[in-house]
Amino acid sequence: MSAWGYHLVLDCNDCDLSAMKNREHIIKFTKQLVKDIDMTAYGEPQVVHFGTGDKEGYTLLQLIETSNICGHFANDRHQIFLDVFSCKEFNKDKVIELVDKYFIPGNILIRELERGREYNETQT
Repeated sequence: MSAWGYHLVLDCNDCDLSAMKNREHIIKFTKQLVKDIDMTAYGEPQVVHFGTGDKEGYTLLQLIETSNICGHFANDRHQIFLDVFSCKEFNKDKVIELVDKYFIPGNILIRELERGREYNETQT
């Protein structure tokens, strides 16, 4: 059985704080990401700033025709947590290249999941 969806999970460390705190920069990154991985955006990216202390930062949600792109920008930690999930395959290297360009992380922990590959009829 082929996968139903592809999920790229990035933990980006030691990111450029000024870029992380710039809403317009995050929007520009998101629009470029959608284009570079050949997706179709469903509406505009939602980029909302909230939280306090070590939970303060932006949250990004971009619906795409095949699922979503979600990001959390943890300013206090200089970390970005980015998920790209789509039932259409995409080039993970392009995602990583764009993150490098826009947010200059010191390193990135990369996890890839294929969703829906196994199905157990006994699960509820």
